[in-house]
Amino acid sequence: MVGLTFDTGALIGLERRRHAMRKVFATAVEHGVPIVVPTVVVAEWWRGGAHEKERATILRTVRVEALGMQLARLAGIAVGLVRGAATLDAIVMASASLRGDIVYTSDPDDLGALRDGVPAFADVRILVA
Repeated sequence: MVGLTFDTGALIGLERRRHAMRKVFATAVEHGVPIVVPTVVVAEWWRGGAHEKERATILRTVRVEALGMQLARLAGIAVGLVRGAATLDAIVMASASLRGDIVYTSDPDDLGALRDGVPAFADVRILVA
């Protein structure tokens, strides 16, 4: 079963109740489609304050993926191959590529550059959050 990997933009879309992301999220949960969020995405997204409760609720329904050695190495290779690539974006793409997930992002250009420049990421589908 193909799963979903969410980047920071996808989580922001959920938090801000954007209809398209809410629909993707609800459909995935309803059909038992796994949703993965790398821990570095949580670090970029999480802030204390007014929306903290909503963020915690979102995180309870996804699988938060730790940055293990295989994932870190693949992301490091990607950063070396694609000039100007951000480490966090490379981790998101590496995470999705290891499972064959679809990535939801608000930044398709940067992730697309990684997909195009890293052979291991060639089959990752990228959809706009």
